[in-house]
Amino acid sequence: MVNRDELNNYCANFLSVSKYKDYCPNGLQVEGSLNINKIVSGVSANLDLIELAVDEKADAIFVHHGIFWNNESNVIVGSKRKKIDLLIKNNINLFAYHLPLDAHSEVGNNVELGRILGIKNMKSVDDSLLWHGDLDTDLMNFTRLIQKELGRVPEIFGRKNNSVNSIAWCTGGAQGFIDKAINLNVDIYLSGEVSERTPAVAKENNLTYISAGHHATERYGVQALCEHLCTKFKLKQQFIEVNNSV
Repeated sequence: MVNRDELNNYCANFLSVSKYKDYCPNGLQVEGSLNINKIVSGVSANLDLIELAVDEKADAIFVHHGIFWNNESNVIVGSKRKKIDLLIKNNINLFAYHLPLDAHSEVGNNVELGRILGIKNMKSVDDSLLWHGDLDTDLMNFTRLIQKELGRVPEIFGRKNNSVNSIAWCTGGAQGFIDKAINLNVDIYLSGEVSERTPAVAKENNLTYISAGHHATERYGVQALCEHLCTKFKLKQQFIEVNNSV
């Protein structure tokens, strides 16, 4: 069991939260029980996840995508009210970590996805959210690996050359980093989503772009974080998958 404030402070330091100018508050978003023993993790703080956490009698929920965002309305109505009401009534803390969890070199979304996909010599590009590394495979086998590990068929755009030796990647909605990936002269750039311009940019620059799913590529950081916290504070944790096709 750990004190809520101690846990919040530890995560703030461990994830270097103050380093990032983000689109949302990182850390404790909704206050619940003072003492935490069981935590549930998930990708996004949607109503389904919160209801399942209530069923599991969790003291806290850890997510990558929280409830509050800078570009959304500040009024607490509709589904936002339902979620907050459910958390408060059941005394459940909600912790959310966005960019700090993407970037972290030990438990981050990018490094965890890289490990799952067998990428070697992983490094962040200029200490940014973009990562790059080495592969020794071909496009067909790499696509099969993504499908096996992430549970969905990725979308492939641009170059279809078979040999794959280098890759850049950034999980989630980071298709806009494709221009930086081109400058790295890699064979593949992988992210979660695709924009209208992405297929043409990949084709015109002789690059393979792989869209592997926003949700699918960001399952792993929050799990690694919670596994770390369980080791540190002797907590119980459970990851709950809520299906999302994007």
